[in-house]
Parts: sequence; structure tokens; C-alpha cells
Amino acid sequence: MKKLYKIRKSNIDNKGLYASTDIKEGTKIIEYKGKIISVKETETNPKFDNDKAIYLFNLNKRYDLDGDFKYNTARLINHSCNPNCEVDGVGLKIWVYSIKEIKKGEELTYDYGFSYDSDYKNYPCRCGSKNCVGYIVRSESRWRIKKRKKLKSTNI
Repeated sequence: MKKLYKIRKSNIDNKGLYASTDIKEGTKIIEYKGKIISVKETETNPKFDNDKAIYLFNLNKRYDLDGDFKYNTARLINHSCNPNCEVDGVGLKIWVYSIKEIKKGEELTYDYGFSYDSDYKNYPCRCGSKNCVGYIVRSESRWRIKKRKKLKSTNI
């Protein structure tokens, strides 16, 4: 099967994956690969202390997927507040799918889904989309940042 992506320099963050051909909505694009580790290991390993890029997916209550390996090309997919892909897991595997038609040359992106409760200011977003709030926060929580910005601008 022909690869649906290629690695290129990204305006969002360093490198990214770009569609090497037109991709139809609902297409399985790439598997997010890595090492399956226990949630306990995630909580105790200093590697996951948020001081650098973390390529970690929660699989279930017991296991996470550490994707911080060069063979995991999917780790290069950047966050966007207006994504064209989403991530879905089946068992202990995670796949990236297109959620809309993607034209050849477009950067592949998905919503990283970071919570508002985490220290969101440590995760600036550079996606440039119209609905970007400036931070990598899941879509369901972006209203909180917009509200906070509005309150701040009226209390100057």
C-alpha cells in the first residue's frame, strides 16, 4: 500500500506529516506505534515530567502507549484547533484517521485533547486556525480560555 504521507518542515512545529495524495474522509492513514507501558510506570518515570515533548496515549485504566521512538512516524503529526484527522484506538493499537477530505500537500493534524485543568499555558498552540485560542486544549474546553481572555481584556 502506498504511503499517504511524507515528512516535511512544518509551520506549526518543526516537522510534520503532509498528505502525499488526496485522502478521502474516513481513511486509516497511519498507526501510532510505540511501547505499551503500565500507567504506574507513566506516573513514576521522570521521562514523562512534561519538560519536553511527550508522545503518550492513554489506552485504558492499566496501560499507556509511549510513542517516543524514531520508528513512530505518527509522532510527527502536529496539533491543530481545526484538525483534519482524529485518533482512535482498538484494543492496544491506535490509528490516525482522516475526518474530512484532505488535499495533497495539506499538513495532517489532530486535536491533542489536552485538558484545561493541566497547566495549559505551558502548551502554546501555533496552528494558526481561525478558532485557535493560543493553547493546545481540547475543543470542549476552549470556551474557558476564550472567557478568561474576554474577562482579562475588559478588566484592563
